[in-house]
This record gives sequence, structure tokens and C-alpha cells, in this order.
Amino acid sequence: AWESLPFPAASQACGTADIPKRSRRRKSVAIAYEPGQGHSAEQGVPEPQRLRWEPRDWRQQLERIREMRRNRDAPVDEMGVEKCYDSSAPPQVMRYQVLLSLMLSSQTKDQVTSAAMLRLRQHGLTIDRILQMDDATLGQMIYPVGFWRNKVKYIKQTTAILKQKYGGDIPRTVEELVQLPGVGPKMAHLAMTIAWDSVSGIAVDTHVHRITNRLKWVKKETRHPEETRVALEDWLPRDLWREINWLLVGFGQQTCLPVNPRCNECLNRDLCPAAKRC
Repeated sequence: AWESLPFPAASQACGTADIPKRSRRRKSVAIAYEPGQGHSAEQGVPEPQRLRWEPRDWRQQLERIREMRRNRDAPVDEMGVEKCYDSSAPPQVMRYQVLLSLMLSSQTKDQVTSAAMLRLRQHGLTIDRILQMDDATLGQMIYPVGFWRNKVKYIKQTTAILKQKYGGDIPRTVEELVQLPGVGPKMAHLAMTIAWDSVSGIAVDTHVHRITNRLKWVKKETRHPEETRVALEDWLPRDLWREINWLLVGFGQQTCLPVNPRCNECLNRDLCPAAKRC
């Protein structure tokens, strides 16, 4: 039993499990007709332009959030996934470390993820080293990340798949990434952005999900991060997709907290529908 192992002391408690479990059922997303398709096009009648919905005051709210994030001093800026991997490592190794840091970060504070990644890198964080490592040692290295026992299993399974199926690299599509054990949509989109420098979609975590609902950046309230992602991608300009995760995660860590948000310190307190006005 791993409980008897002398785990390193946790410098900070793990994050709360506030991200819903990912459903394995795929949801269908309606696809708009391309020009030239549809009944009216066949009749020679031009398709009416669909008016794109967008939230009220969102550009002003965005600029104010940028101003609040100007110092880049949130935990995500100092210890987030983009600070956890070895940027001087060979490209394949770097991409593997990005994926592992994302797997460890789920439901875990950035400080805890960063410390776990440092221990792994000091041991030698490559696919072969992880495959050679026994489960108990890997458990020691990553403890106390959230759900560390499950993550030991997922890391071993995913690493074996990467070795056997992808030649030691990580997949370069979201569809393939989410098939890996322990990898969800948010991780997949972040992996595409950080590891492959390709924006495939908006990475929605608990902070992005919470804040966009508070600001009414979704047409109707959403219940799950994936639902939020689809709603945001329907109207948010694509050139903002890369920035929005970093921007809102730090804002959620410092100001728009899950409990007792610091509305009095927020520059959007006069524009936010959820602001507590005293």
C-alpha cells in the first residue's frame, strides 16, 4: 500500500474537486450550412445573414481584465503549466513534459503541480524513465497532487501508448489527445497551444467556466466547461482564443474567486451582472 511510503510534505493543500467528471457520451454540435447549401439556396434566394450574438460590454470588460492582469503575478504566471517543463529539452521530451504537467494540474493548485514536476524533472522526466519507474516511486514523486493514485495509473497507461503508438511523441490533434487516459478537452486544447503552437479551441477550466458565466459571456447559463467552450467559441473572435485562458485563470486566482469574490477591487464592478455592490 502506498499510504505507508514516506511522501514529501505538502507545501499547500490540493485544489478542490470542482471540475465535473467528463462524460464519455459525445454531444452533437449543429453545423451551419455552407453557402450554396440549404433549401433557399436551391431556389436562388440568398441565405439571410445570421446576426451573431455577443455579450453586452464584453470588449470593455476584457480591457479592464487585461489591466488587472498587467503585472502577471498570479500563481499561473509563476508556477503554471508553461513554467513546469524544460524548455531546453529536445522537442519530443518537451512536449511529453507539457502533457504530463497538464495531467498533474487537474484539480490541483499550481504550486503543488510545480513542485511535483520539479521532483520528476530532477529524476529525469522522459518517456523511458517513467516506464522504468515503479508505481510506488511515481506515487512518491507526484504526491500530493489531486487524485494522485489515479494519476499514477493514467500516466503509466498514457506513457506506454505514446511509446507504442506515437513513437515517443504526443498526438497532434485534439481528437487523439482526448483518447489518452487521464486527458480531457481542456488539457488537449492547452497541449495543442503550448506543445504544438496551434490554437485548436478555447481551454475552459473551472476559472474560465465560472467567470464567463458571471459576466454573462454565454448566451444562457452553462453547467459544464465543455458546454462553456462551445458557447464561447460561437462568438469570441478566434484571435483571442489563446489569450483568454491565461487571462481569466489568473483573474480567477486573484480577484474573481470562487467564494467571496473581491468585487470591491474589480475594475468591472460597475459592468458585471454578478458584482456584489455594497
